[in-house]
Amino acid sequence: MGAISGSTGSGQADPGKGGFPHYMLKEIHEQPRVIGDTLDTMIDPVTSRLTLPNMSELKRASRLALVACGTSYHAALAGKYLMEKLARLPVDVELASEFRFREPVLTPGQAALFISQSGETADTLAALRLCRESGLKLLSLVNATESTMAREADAVWPMVAGPEIGIASTKAFTAQLALLSGLALALAGHRGHLEEREEARLVRALRDVPAACAAVLAETGPIEALARDLVAPARNVLFLGRGPCFPIALEGALKLKETSYIHAEGFAAGEFRHGPIALVDENMPVIVLAPSDSLFPQMASNLAEVSARGGRVIFMGDAAGLARVSGLAGHIVLPDIDPFASPLLYSIPLQLLAYYASVARGTDVDQPRHLTKSVSDEQG
Repeated sequence: MGAISGSTGSGQADPGKGGFPHYMLKEIHEQPRVIGDTLDTMIDPVTSRLTLPNMSELKRASRLALVACGTSYHAALAGKYLMEKLARLPVDVELASEFRFREPVLTPGQAALFISQSGETADTLAALRLCRESGLKLLSLVNATESTMAREADAVWPMVAGPEIGIASTKAFTAQLALLSGLALALAGHRGHLEEREEARLVRALRDVPAACAAVLAETGPIEALARDLVAPARNVLFLGRGPCFPIALEGALKLKETSYIHAEGFAAGEFRHGPIALVDENMPVIVLAPSDSLFPQMASNLAEVSARGGRVIFMGDAAGLARVSGLAGHIVLPDIDPFASPLLYSIPLQLLAYYASVARGTDVDQPRHLTKSVSDEQG
C-alpha cells in the first residue's frame, strides 16, 4: 500500500510519519531501503565481494557467543543457524538477562558479539562487562555508534537503520538480520568453508531481498484482511517455523503480543507434537512459515496436523509451496527467494500482520502499554 494519510491527536498531520498513520507502518515500509543500505556497507560495489572489517578476531575464534535481549535475541538465533551452517563455527546464543546469573563458562579463544538496537540495553551491557573481565574479545552490532556498547566493545559493526521511533522494532530487526547474514558469509569465507562461486550466489540472494520486500509492501491488502478477520478476533495465536525461520516465528509472536496484546507463541515446528498441539482448536489461528526449502515436507506435515485438528492455518510461503498444501483458512503468498534470505523476507509480512491486527483492535501501535524503547534498568 502507499502512504496513508494520518493525523496527530490535534488533527494536524505529523510530518515525521511521512504521511503514514503510525511510525510503525512508516518504518515497516522503510525496510527495502534499510536492508539495501545495510548490504551496501558490506558488499563491494565493483567486485560484489563481502568486505566486512574487524574479521580477524572472529576468524581466530574457537567459539562465538551471541548475546542479546528481546527482538535482538531472535536475530541472534537466526544468525546462529547461518553461522554454524556456513562457517562451521560453534555459536551459543545467550539471553543477556540470564547470562551473568548462570555463571557461564568462558574460555580463552572465545569471542562474544553483543546485539542491541540502542547500544544501551542494561542487561546486555552487564554481560559485555562480564566477558571483558574473562578476557574475551568483545564485538558489538548496534544502531547507535555513539552508544556505550559501541564505545566499550573492541570492534563495532553498525546498523544503518536510522532512528526507529516505534517501540516495536521492525527495521532495526531486519538490519540486524542483514548484517548477521553478511557476517555469516564473510566468516565462512575467512574460515575456508565457502567457495567464491557459492559466495557470489548467496550475495546475489541477499541483493534480491530489497526488491522482494518492496513487492510485499506494494500489495498489503490480503495481509490486512487476514489480520482483521482471523488474527485480531483471536485470544491466542501460534507461529510455527523450522530452521532459520524458527526464530522468525518467535519474532512474529513477539510483535503480535507487543502491539495487539493478543497472547501469541512461536514454536519450532518439530516440537509441535511435544505439547503445543494440545492448544489447537477451531478458534486458534496457526501461522505456518513454509519457504520452499529442504524443510518444506516437514512443514507441510505440521500444517496437515493442524488442519486435521480443526486449527485455522494461515500459510506463509511462495506460490510453489501453496500449490502443495490444502485445508487453509488463509494464505500469504511471497515472492520466490533463495532459502538463505528467507528470514529477511518472511519478517515483513509478520510485522504487517501484527500492525494491522493492532489497528483493528484499537491499541496504541507506536507506544504499547508498559513498554519502552530501550530497557536501561539493569535487572538485579
